[in-house]
Amino acid sequence: MSEPSLRKRKAQLSRPDSNIEPSKPAVTQEKSRDYRRIIYAVCLLSVAAFIYQYPEVIEKLLNEWLGFSEDDATIDGSNSDSIVDFSADVAKQNAVVEAFKHAWLAYERDAMGDDEYHPISRKGTNLTEAGGIGYTVVDSIDTMLIMGLTGEYARSRHWVANKMTFDRDANFNTFETTIRVLGGLLSAYHLSGQDSIYLEKAKELADRILPTFDTPSGLPLSQVNLGLRKGVYDSDYPGLVSTAEVSTIQLEFRYLAHLTDEDIYWEKAEHVMAVIKAARMPHGLVSIFMNAVEGKFATSAIRLGSRGDSYYEYLLKQYLQTNQTENVYREMYDDTMTAIHNHLIQQSPTTKMTYTSELVPERNQQGQISWRLTPKQDHLVCFLGGSLMLGATKTGATVHKISIPPKPRELTKEGLRDWKSGVELVKTCMRTYDTATGLAPEIVHFRIPSDGMEVSALAPMDWYIKGAKHGAPAVYDARYILRPETIESLFIAFRLTGDKRYRDDGWRIFQSIQKHCRVGTGGYASIINVDQNPAEQEDKMETFLMSETLKYLYLLFSDADVLPLDEYVFNTEGHPLPIFNPTIRTGFS
Repeated sequence: MSEPSLRKRKAQLSRPDSNIEPSKPAVTQEKSRDYRRIIYAVCLLSVAAFIYQYPEVIEKLLNEWLGFSEDDATIDGSNSDSIVDFSADVAKQNAVVEAFKHAWLAYERDAMGDDEYHPISRKGTNLTEAGGIGYTVVDSIDTMLIMGLTGEYARSRHWVANKMTFDRDANFNTFETTIRVLGGLLSAYHLSGQDSIYLEKAKELADRILPTFDTPSGLPLSQVNLGLRKGVYDSDYPGLVSTAEVSTIQLEFRYLAHLTDEDIYWEKAEHVMAVIKAARMPHGLVSIFMNAVEGKFATSAIRLGSRGDSYYEYLLKQYLQTNQTENVYREMYDDTMTAIHNHLIQQSPTTKMTYTSELVPERNQQGQISWRLTPKQDHLVCFLGGSLMLGATKTGATVHKISIPPKPRELTKEGLRDWKSGVELVKTCMRTYDTATGLAPEIVHFRIPSDGMEVSALAPMDWYIKGAKHGAPAVYDARYILRPETIESLFIAFRLTGDKRYRDDGWRIFQSIQKHCRVGTGGYASIINVDQNPAEQEDKMETFLMSETLKYLYLLFSDADVLPLDEYVFNTEGHPLPIFNPTIRTGFS
């Protein structure tokens, strides 16, 4: 071979991208493999030695991934052995109390006894032409007791004792009447030191509701004629009942049974859960409608928002209500949380925001059903973040007493999963408050790769209000109707972590409510478009403003000894009910 050819050959061998491989003797290749094995072994031993010598570093990385802080510290960075500061923020508490009084005194002035209040027109309305049953009054009483508003409470009690009547020949929603009025009366009974007037009224109301359970399946009908003591089908959904509505009356009826020692309230409510468990769908989730005759799920959407939300909420709360003695509810809860993680929890493509989707059934020409995943999340779903965190410390605990915040080793694998998802969902819900008013819309959609939208000011990277267009009339999804769910999660998250950022988030929401929802003459109004500033108000003040939104804000800034989470469960309308040891054995498994 000539000298130029030899140089060319050497150059090819020296280039990294050369396709020419120099031959190696078999012995050399075997030695090379031995060297690699030795290197791998040394690396593994080094990693093992590092983990053994510096376990706190590994734990730190795990903590950061789970949302915990360094060395098992609280999220705000304090040492785990230090005392978490749960002292009340009195100034912010007082601001919330003044807001409650601004809402209540306007209602009392203009509409005392009416079911609902309209602050702009300064008038009240009732849910039926036959008259109301005092939704707003009863929904607010326990908040007055918690805040120490003795004058307002005394006048409200007088109305309940002397003017409240359920003898109305008209249809009321079974679920709403149970969670707002029955739940409010039971909570008032407990917090007032067992004032008998509340228990008497609660028992009368429950007796009028009981006939709704008289269906072939035992699932209660959606409406009740309180005057006639008769269950009524919802004409909009003949033969069907809402899953959330039939499964979110249990805390109230079970507590009433405990107080009165009358098993019928317990048995009627518990039978509903037995029917739902028997009808379990293969994936462990529930459709939003059930057949009231057959007791089976109807082909309908699967979601954690309206008509589905509180079913998931009450699985955990029923387990907690009876002091974690009914394992059937723990099993149902654990099963369902796994299903939620497997099918509904997603991440946005850009900043990896954790959110929940819905499954919508679609039938093809052959009659076969498929499920379409839709990246839609109601504000109602924002209860789930705090609920998952609370559940992680109860059903997912490996020790009896959990640290604040919990340490990774104190939680099971599922508990760690639920804690992380809960923390991230609270963050996501707070992100939806990044609007022109600082208030969250009723419904948001999240970006997915197939949505075909360009990233722009009108189509944000992660979430958006579907149908919203600059300069066009506001879509329904853009409303803020004084909802409490995010604040509820902030309250629970603060109690479980002591992290001040949850209080800071709650304060920002409160300030936005004060700025955009407060009506000068009294009361608070809903907002038509959260992305319009100054905001346009709607003449409606929901009763849950005083029963939930302002109550949870007050508790967020209270000392942790006020209604501690290991002594109380809150019904889905924010009414605290005490945890008790049941005397009735669970009737199904």
